[in-house]
Amino acid sequence: MAYKRILLKLSGEALMGERQYGIDPKRLAEYAEEIKKITDKGIEVAIVIGGGNIFRGVSGASNGMDRVQGDYMGMLATVINGLALQSALEDQGIITRLLTAIKMEQVAEPFIKRRAVRHLEKGRVVIFGGGTGNPYFTTDTAAVLRAIEIGADAILKGTRVDGIYTSDPEKDKDATKFESITYKDVMNRGLKVMDMTAFALSQENNLPIVVFDMNTKGNLEKLISGENIGTLVDK
Repeated sequence: MAYKRILLKLSGEALMGERQYGIDPKRLAEYAEEIKKITDKGIEVAIVIGGGNIFRGVSGASNGMDRVQGDYMGMLATVINGLALQSALEDQGIITRLLTAIKMEQVAEPFIKRRAVRHLEKGRVVIFGGGTGNPYFTTDTAAVLRAIEIGADAILKGTRVDGIYTSDPEKDKDATKFESITYKDVMNRGLKVMDMTAFALSQENNLPIVVFDMNTKGNLEKLISGENIGTLVDK
């Protein structure tokens, strides 16, 4: 196996499936099936999900809402998504734990690094909700932070695009895909892999990032097995 412990980063928008907003149960079930394939192989899995399918703090702020208030609403949206994914994973027979950066004991455990690592060692899938617990930080940054804290081998960023391209492949038919790319090249080319805070944090800690298409069945399992799926960002 290419990796033993991974952090899977999913966007909130990915959970919408064919819908315009909210959560698509069909898409949730598909993701849960894909995750089960790798947990069955003994891979330790942690997950961070965005909240953009429910509420995005930045868009709230652009409409006149206080940015801090908006960001906290976005953090709560990630917990809602975490609960939904937790339920879908448990339907697959996977034991899970939802840990949040903001305390809400009736819903989830508070994030404690040692507890999170222990859950992973016991084969439980750990979902991190509530972002970093602080406004002005994205779930990308939360994903990198948690990955470093738990000692993950890599961040696997599941998107609807099969990797990193020279330009947006949905807008530019001449865009070409990178099989791998260095942190430095990503910065020099201005490619939007993650927001700059998250990217700088991953670069400083030599944490590899793999951007891949999560919506293609079997991709996650192939990636874990060492196949050349998506784009690897490394030093």
